[in-house]
Amino acid sequence: MVNTTDVSSLMSGGLGSWLDDRAQMRAEAKATASSRWTKAAFLGLPVLAFLWFGPAWPIDWKFIASAMIVGGGWAWGYAPIKAAKKEIKVGINSAIAQSLGLEYAHDLEPGAEFDAAKTFGLVPRFHKAAFEDLWEGDLKGHDFRLYEAHLRERRSSGKRTRYVTVFRGAIIGMDFGQPFHSTTLLQRAGKHKKWLGLGGRKDSVKFRGQELHYVDQVHPDFEDTFEVWSNDQTEARTLIHPSYVERLLEIERAFSGEEIRALFLNGQIILAVETDNMFESGSIDPSEDARKTAVTKDQFAMLAELAVAINQNARGDRLA
Repeated sequence: MVNTTDVSSLMSGGLGSWLDDRAQMRAEAKATASSRWTKAAFLGLPVLAFLWFGPAWPIDWKFIASAMIVGGGWAWGYAPIKAAKKEIKVGINSAIAQSLGLEYAHDLEPGAEFDAAKTFGLVPRFHKAAFEDLWEGDLKGHDFRLYEAHLRERRSSGKRTRYVTVFRGAIIGMDFGQPFHSTTLLQRAGKHKKWLGLGGRKDSVKFRGQELHYVDQVHPDFEDTFEVWSNDQTEARTLIHPSYVERLLEIERAFSGEEIRALFLNGQIILAVETDNMFESGSIDPSEDARKTAVTKDQFAMLAELAVAINQNARGDRLA
């Protein structure tokens, strides 16, 4: 298990006083937002009235203009609350990370682990990507890096274009607990089918010229959920052996069906785990601080324990 400090220890360890010092900042943010929304309504309502009861403009233009006016006014008013919540979130998450011997940053650039996740299909194709909430450092004696990714795909229908979420979740990169030389992919069952799905599963798949072959497994429950592809059949079976299969199935059940994919590459294990939006500990309401801190702490512990559970030491046992 990953050792996490309880919320009361975090609060008494300095986080509580830091949050107390920002009570006035949050109160001012709420007051500023309220003032801005009042001004936006005072200025926007006459414009909306003129728009709808004035000249006979096309109805589509009226809806678009109304949405811009209302949306712009709301965003202008919400901006100080958004900034205050981000400051609180960074402070809380940094305190949690520090208690674990890690570092936290809200903003980040994705690393090689995300490039590998794209290359080997751990995440779907996308047109827009946003990243936040980086946790990194030493976990169980191994370099560890975790952050959230929100990927959206552009879809068009006639003249209308919209962006649809195709992946929201955690990207995790962690040094593996034993040496290996192969490239081995743990993917969802049914991901790689022959053309038009005729004839069942492919025998091999290629990623930027690197060919991985299907690895037969002996566990029927495993094959219903996962498939293994590798350029070294023997090593793949060493990495993903029967007891490891049982562990993966337990993890899958513990995550209530959330889709887990893994890649063994260049001495690392790279995970993509679909989740809800996580680590949102920032609140404009101070009474929410302890609860949101506990939720965020538990969310991180769950993902960190997943990485540790999937990892192995040189004997093939899970990391301590």
